[in-house]
Amino acid sequence: MSKIMIACGGTGGHLAPGIAVAEVLQARKNECLLLISEKQVDSRLVEKYAYLNFMTIPGRAFAGGPIQRLRFIGSMISNFLSARRLLRQEAPALVLLFGGYLSLGLGLAARLAGVPVAMHEANCVPGRSIRLMKRVASRIYLPDGVRLKNVLPGLIRYYGYPVRSEIKHVLKAEAARKLHIKVANKLLVIIGGSQGAKALNDWLLQNFGQLAKKGISVYCVTGLANSSSGTIHEIGHDGADVTAKLVPFSDQMGDVISAADLVISRAGAGSIAEIIHCRAPAILIPYPYAADDHQRANARMHEQHGAGMVLEQEQLSQLTAEVDDLIFNDSLLAKFKANMERLDRFNSSERIATDLEMLCQDHVGQPAPSTAEVQP
Repeated sequence: MSKIMIACGGTGGHLAPGIAVAEVLQARKNECLLLISEKQVDSRLVEKYAYLNFMTIPGRAFAGGPIQRLRFIGSMISNFLSARRLLRQEAPALVLLFGGYLSLGLGLAARLAGVPVAMHEANCVPGRSIRLMKRVASRIYLPDGVRLKNVLPGLIRYYGYPVRSEIKHVLKAEAARKLHIKVANKLLVIIGGSQGAKALNDWLLQNFGQLAKKGISVYCVTGLANSSSGTIHEIGHDGADVTAKLVPFSDQMGDVISAADLVISRAGAGSIAEIIHCRAPAILIPYPYAADDHQRANARMHEQHGAGMVLEQEQLSQLTAEVDDLIFNDSLLAKFKANMERLDRFNSSERIATDLEMLCQDHVGQPAPSTAEVQP
């Protein structure tokens, strides 16, 4: 049994895979401590995981003008000092970083303490923290086809995105029953990521009347930042009551996605992984201001695999027509589902957990690797 410290807070895209890996490690009698941020999305998401051990640590994202950047530097110093104290207290066998600002201080502190560091990059464009910390890593997990410069190939594993055990594909009728919704004909699900997407929420409010006339019901996760909730009613062409249900947050995302005939989603790696796992055809709309434009890269990769289609946010005026064309095209939807089944070929959480256990075993009684050993 090993103790593993996991830095995974800040966004749902970092936190969810951390939870997924911790679930497997803990089931195998390992001890895990998950470090999360003080953000609302973290505290809300972890509510149902009382069997896991979470700890909140300070941190601030790198953004804004000179004053905000000075605050970021101060936050990083505080984060590093907190991480160093925590490493002394907990004495983990290994540290696992899922990117984001919480990874920087812990990764550096672990390296200086001689604790092995593993890193996971979810996106098709490696993030800033992964690029900065790659030289301290004993292992880096990347998506298929993604390259990271100046890293020894032997340190890289292509193990995909760990999906939480609760995210499962179920029959559409069963999923709708669990969500307490009635679907007139087809169901469109809208997901804006952990923070929500105002552009997608506004599109729904402006276009639901047209969707309802086609018999398209909607379930929209508006995001905690928007906190919109309620049910909109429209009359369909046959007189049926067609509804759009808005919720700010859902801890039943497996059911939400499985219930869909079609999903409209941002293109975060976590959302795409869950869409694939639940076999839901999707129109991906990348967030145009994402760091390093990584959502566009994620979306294009998904489209290239024949698992869905991409529409830019500047083309939202075309979205209603695209939904109408796609949601009733059973043949094309079936092709998307078949390609997603091909993509979802192994359990990423299990593979990563097994590899982490091997790294812990290799480290027992071994000196910390020198910088020369972890960089070409």
